[in-house]
Amino acid sequence: MKVSVMDYGVGNLHSVSKGLERAGASVEVVKDASSLEEAECVVFPGVGAFGAAMERLRPSVPGIRRAIDSGVPVLGVCVGMQILFERSEESEGEGLGVLSGSVKRLAAPRVPHMGWNEVSHDGGPLFEGIPQRSMFYFANSYVCHPMEKVGIAETLYGETFVSAVRRGRLCGVQFHPEKSGATGLRLLSNFVRMAEGSA
Repeated sequence: MKVSVMDYGVGNLHSVSKGLERAGASVEVVKDASSLEEAECVVFPGVGAFGAAMERLRPSVPGIRRAIDSGVPVLGVCVGMQILFERSEESEGEGLGVLSGSVKRLAAPRVPHMGWNEVSHDGGPLFEGIPQRSMFYFANSYVCHPMEKVGIAETLYGETFVSAVRRGRLCGVQFHPEKSGATGLRLLSNFVRMAEGSA
């Protein structure tokens, strides 16, 4: 499985790429968003701001949407999950809009949310072999509010928020699996297997 990791000027590219390689994928970091329309599998990595990410993707949004609608496997990490939605309070402008809903500032005593937290999940393919309430690493000030039933995991930090989504081969996680040790590597391995069609 060849995974295209999008370099949109944000993101933890090295760690994400190494994690995917350890999970058995062949990884290519791409700077040209238009190439995603022909990609076998896409990962939108995570550190950064909604607006900055979308600024780089904006010219290629129609093609990216077509690729996702055609069933290309996608994993969005942190802000990479947030851009899958329609809009964010963090920045003006639209997201990819492939999932209905918006991104809002986290209602918690201390923001940003930095560090390890429990994730309760649906036990589906993305979380296969991962115990309930496993710890993952978070670094975020905003969270997703889906308007459709795509949530597959929740986390409590100030409020209970959706920390993972899935619709078919489109997945997103609010936490950073590439920074979450063996548990995070298992999740990336699960995603690669899903993308290959073996899960």
